[in-house]
Amino acid sequence: MDYNLQKSNNPGQKTSMAEAVKKLWPLIAPEKSKLFIALAAVIVGATLNLLAPLLIAHVINVFIPVKDYHNLLVYAGYILLMFLGALVTSYLQTLLMGGVGQRVLYRLRGAVFTKLQELPVAFFNQNKAGDLISRINNDTDKINQFFSQSLVQFIGSLFLMAGAAIFLLSLNWRLGSAALFPAVLLFIFTQAISPWVKRKNLVSMQSLGDMSSEIQESLNNFKVIIAFNRRDYFKKRFQEVNEQNYLTSVGAGLANNIFTPVYGLCSNLGQLIVLTYGIYLISAGNFTVGLLISFLAYVNNFYNPLRQLAALWANFQAALASWDRVHQILVLESNLKLEPAGQQLKTEAVMEFKNVHFGYPDGKEVLHGINLKLEQGKTYALVGPTGGGKTTTASLMARLYDPTEGTVFLSGRDIRALTDDERTKKIGFILQEPFLFSGTIRDNILYGNNDYPDSKQLEQTLQAAGLEKLLTRFDKGLDTEISSSGDGMSLGQKQLIAFIRAVLRKPEILILDEATANIDTVTEELLEEILKKLPSSTIKVIIAHRLNTIANADEIYFVNSGDLVQAGSIDHAVDMLLHNKRES
Repeated sequence: MDYNLQKSNNPGQKTSMAEAVKKLWPLIAPEKSKLFIALAAVIVGATLNLLAPLLIAHVINVFIPVKDYHNLLVYAGYILLMFLGALVTSYLQTLLMGGVGQRVLYRLRGAVFTKLQELPVAFFNQNKAGDLISRINNDTDKINQFFSQSLVQFIGSLFLMAGAAIFLLSLNWRLGSAALFPAVLLFIFTQAISPWVKRKNLVSMQSLGDMSSEIQESLNNFKVIIAFNRRDYFKKRFQEVNEQNYLTSVGAGLANNIFTPVYGLCSNLGQLIVLTYGIYLISAGNFTVGLLISFLAYVNNFYNPLRQLAALWANFQAALASWDRVHQILVLESNLKLEPAGQQLKTEAVMEFKNVHFGYPDGKEVLHGINLKLEQGKTYALVGPTGGGKTTTASLMARLYDPTEGTVFLSGRDIRALTDDERTKKIGFILQEPFLFSGTIRDNILYGNNDYPDSKQLEQTLQAAGLEKLLTRFDKGLDTEISSSGDGMSLGQKQLIAFIRAVLRKPEILILDEATANIDTVTEELLEEILKKLPSSTIKVIIAHRLNTIANADEIYFVNSGDLVQAGSIDHAVDMLLHNKRES
């Protein structure tokens, strides 16, 4: 299955506001009551703003000509109270929507991160971590900004515009129609330009994700950069992605700001039309000064929100582009699904491969019809040239991938029918470069062993297993602090922790993928000592280039070009390796 998000990005894809809200509704639903209150506050505020011009027109037409200053002051007080009421409702909706936006952001990020944990290794092999981080942080934040700052304001502006348009047409439909004509032009312009704005924002976000990926990759490999004294290479690559991000950001900025001047022009055009046509109507005796002033106020109430919508619409397009990128993750499904239990295979083997084929997406087949049996208590070695299929075979054992053809059986059952808990209790996997979390050694050992409810029980278990003395290689034993990814520790120390973590789980099958390839002889002997603590029934699968590490293997298999052949003795394995080297 192809999980490449880069390929699936479709800048031309259209997502309407209704579709986006529908997909986001499960995250928004808990906020329904607050949304309704905020919406009610917006409607009340807009209504108060719409009634004010009518009172102003009444004051100008009725009280000012007869110099009725008492009623003038009374109505001025009413208008002031209306404006204060609009201020209170505006503050209330801002306060409510700020909280709604943050809670939606919290749920959305949680949903994305939960989805990432459900996806298989293939997904992470095909996508850059920096781009995924950008989607979780930057893209979700743009969605939050739209919800917390723009959504209710967006709806409020639409309500205020609709009310102003109704008043304009009801007061004088000819003058109202003339005043609203520029808005028709704006609607056509907005419909035509919005897809382009969204594309520009999507490209800019993708560029930001690429820059995040480049920064993460360079910082993770900074030791290599220093060792080869190639800061210039680091600088050049960063400059390229930074320049690309700059260009796409400028393009997105220009696209986002194109609405504001156009909307401003149409607003001024609408006021000019009202003023010109209104003066003509007054001179003809068909209109009053008070109505003209109220008309100008309603034109402002129509076009000022329209100006705000220019910025809000750009934010909306950016939010839609962000939602497309986030939604691409949320709709993904793991291709490692739990299959219904089939017929039990009658076999003495703990694990068995039956005619297993495998190929990576967009690549050639890596394994061709593999047949293999792993029996209890035996040690199996997989040797062969780099790229021959050794690690792929081990990955299929741990169900990091599923075969494209054939079946892998574990304890007589199709491995796809076992739950994650059932499978991981039976299989342990130690990599060449183990990953350690920041924290203590105790935390890292408990990470792989949730059967120990407290630290005291862990210490007793380590002591009973004879593993406690190995911790003397660390200054503070189990309480030794580990920095991010284990930096500051030797590879041998990392492997000690990884081995202890795996051995305490007592898996039925333990896979060691070049786990002792880059460590010294003394540490290797310590690791061998740890492996001896495993139950005698444990199956060990060792992938190795150093042949001394497989000298005691019960069976040796030569893996090359997708084929798995039993090598017999270690001498025969050496001959096969040498023959392959000469041919290559």
